Amino acid sequence: MKIRVGNGYDIHRLVEGRSLILGGVKIPHHLGLDGHSDADVLTHAIMDGMLGALSLGDIGHYFPPTDPKWAGADSLLLLKQVDALIKSRGWQINNIDSVIVAERPKLKPHIKSMVAKLAQTLTLDCDRVGIKATTNEKLGPVGREEGICVHAVVLLVSD
Repeated sequence: MKIRVGNGYDIHRLVEGRSLILGGVKIPHHLGLDGHSDADVLTHAIMDGMLGALSLGDIGHYFPPTDPKWAGADSLLLLKQVDALIKSRGWQINNIDSVIVAERPKLKPHIKSMVAKLAQTLTLDCDRVGIKATTNEKLGPVGREEGICVHAVVLLVSD
C-alpha cells in the first residue's frame, strides 16, 4: 500500500451580506465569508490537502477566481471534482483531519452536520472526517473576527 499526505490551508475575510458556509453547511451568523465561490474555507482547505498529497497544485489552478464560471460556486461540487481527479489517478481518501479557527460563531453545534455533509460528498464513513474548532484567543486577524481560517491534513492511500 502506498500513502501520501497533503496539507491544506485557507483563510477568507468575514463580511456583511454573505452567507457563512462551512463544510457545505450554512451557519447562522451576521457575517459571511467573502470569496469568488461560496468561500467555504473548510472545503477549500480539504481540497488543497487532497491536491497537495499528489503534488497537483492548488484549487486556484483548477478553479481560478478570475474565471466567472466559478462565481458563487458550491464548494461541495468542486470537492466532488477534486475527489474524481484523485480517484482517476488511483488514489482514495483514507482520512481527513481539520481545524477551523474562528472566534465566533460557536461551531461545536454544527460540526456533526459538517462531518455528515463532507462524508456524504466524498462517499466516506463519518469517522474518517475529523473536524475540530478553536479560537485564536483574540490574536491576529482571526482573533479580531476579520476572518476565518482552516488547517486540514488529508491522508490518501493507493494499492
